[in-house]
Amino acid sequence: MGNSHEKLRALLESVYGPSIGDHAYTRIVALTDLFQQQQPATSTTEKGARERFSERDVVLITYGDQIQQVGQPPLETLAQTLPALIGPFINSVHILPFYPYTSDDGFSVVDYRAVNPEWGDWPAIEALGQHFNLMFDAVINHASQQSRWFQKYKQNQTPYVDYFITVDPTTVSPEEQAQIVRPRTLPLFTPVQTSAGLRYVWTTFSADQIDLNYESIDLFLEILDVLLLYVAKGARLIRLDAIGFMWKELGTSCIHQPKTHQLIQIMRLVLNLVAPDVLLVTETNVPHNENISYFGNGIDEAQLVYNFTLPPLTFYTFATGSAVKLTEWAATLEAPSSQTTFFNFMASHDGIGLRPLEGILNPAEINKLVEQTQAHGGLVSYKTNADGTQSPYELNIVYFDALNNPAATGRQAQAQQVDRFIASQAILLCLAGVPGIYVHSLLGSRNWPQGVAQTGHNRTINRQKMVNKQVHMQLADQDTIRAQVFQRYRTLIQLRTAEAAFHPNAAQTILSLNPHVFSLQRTSIDSSSRLLCLHNVSAQEQPIVIAPRQIPSLPESALQKVVDIVGGQTYTCPPDKPLTLTLSPYQVMWLRLS
Repeated sequence: MGNSHEKLRALLESVYGPSIGDHAYTRIVALTDLFQQQQPATSTTEKGARERFSERDVVLITYGDQIQQVGQPPLETLAQTLPALIGPFINSVHILPFYPYTSDDGFSVVDYRAVNPEWGDWPAIEALGQHFNLMFDAVINHASQQSRWFQKYKQNQTPYVDYFITVDPTTVSPEEQAQIVRPRTLPLFTPVQTSAGLRYVWTTFSADQIDLNYESIDLFLEILDVLLLYVAKGARLIRLDAIGFMWKELGTSCIHQPKTHQLIQIMRLVLNLVAPDVLLVTETNVPHNENISYFGNGIDEAQLVYNFTLPPLTFYTFATGSAVKLTEWAATLEAPSSQTTFFNFMASHDGIGLRPLEGILNPAEINKLVEQTQAHGGLVSYKTNADGTQSPYELNIVYFDALNNPAATGRQAQAQQVDRFIASQAILLCLAGVPGIYVHSLLGSRNWPQGVAQTGHNRTINRQKMVNKQVHMQLADQDTIRAQVFQRYRTLIQLRTAEAAFHPNAAQTILSLNPHVFSLQRTSIDSSSRLLCLHNVSAQEQPIVIAPRQIPSLPESALQKVVDIVGGQTYTCPPDKPLTLTLSPYQVMWLRLS
């Protein structure tokens, strides 16, 4: 405990200087002391804390108003629907921003401490928390123009005048602005009229999303207070949205700055002091090596990092029918400590980011994904590069349709589409880490171009709201893609959560057994169970011939009798012969080894 306080003080002084840092330390200690008095149940010691991760951990990602019912606030509908729908096999729910907002489907927050009154209230959130571990969003890179903080900024009130970044664009050279990493093509500096005259504020994402100024210690302390409120309201995981852009400094790229990492370390220390069970999850849609920097040294930053390379690289794998690139990349995956793991996902409320493919695929290979997305009814979002050119940044498409052409019809085509999609999701479920499943993937949803026409935003194609009654009717109809995907997905999750070899920290060995089959071995922490996971990513049958020497540390007897827990078949082979299998198109085998 004493060491944590020393680290906290040192970090604050490093970021803000000795005088401000020392004063900030005193204020944070008072903040945490008050929290512990009010929330003693959260303040367990590390020794008494729950198991950090488990093979039982599976997270559903959903909007608060995702499933709707006439005459009922949607958060109440969610709290009533999800326990029966997914409760038997999913233990965690990530509710995307449920706060009052003005744009970007919740990511332009008006009030961090309130629930959107059109959706429900805090009791509805807490009711959901009675059944699931909850993940809350901390959208703390920026706030809405309509937020109270920004309104007081425009009135030139203290301390709010320092909560946002005021910039004189005439003092920023074109070279400095070109150096700044941008995920959008919109202007970086937005003019606003204030009581002190015209000012320009920093807007990384949009004119309605005003970047917060973490040079203000008052702002940072306010954010820490918000995080503690989320803990008090039941958050078991806190997702730090767009956190890589947190600290701005002209003359730099303004992403992944050292002080960004130091501020995350302070957040981690504060949570360790008062709520060690709560996990930080960083969201940084950037190339892989930049992304994993948010693990820190393995004990001082995020416990989970979004695995952003997985969705586009898996898309490429199924688009080409080759597992070679995915195999090469997956072999490099390694969390730095047992306190950390990847937050694996295949689809999200956003599109399929392309920046994580930098250094893995060449422009022609990435363009193949762009072309398939457009051919399958999807859209492409672009970013502005330092030289003024634009390049594809994100593919906007439902993941099912990214893999499958919506124009294909007929029972046979539909069956293969479901097989292909389920094979991709099986890869998600078997990789080391905690899987996050977007609600539209679990429910086998298709593109929603009508929504794009309504909003004018590409991402709406993947954000359709659903009517509770219609969802249940479709799930009851065995001929629908929704029912087939849901049932098969549920079965895979149930298999995963019953196997100790799928613990997020269980050993993982990526294998090269066939260029069209993504293969890996998972071994439980106590080495009592092994699973050999095979995923045919092609539309053709694929042979697999396995000798024990091909799999590290595998006993000679392990392949004499294996059971496919997905298909239920048992395979045997003589002691002196290799195990020979044939995978049908898009077949998944999870083999329990003797």
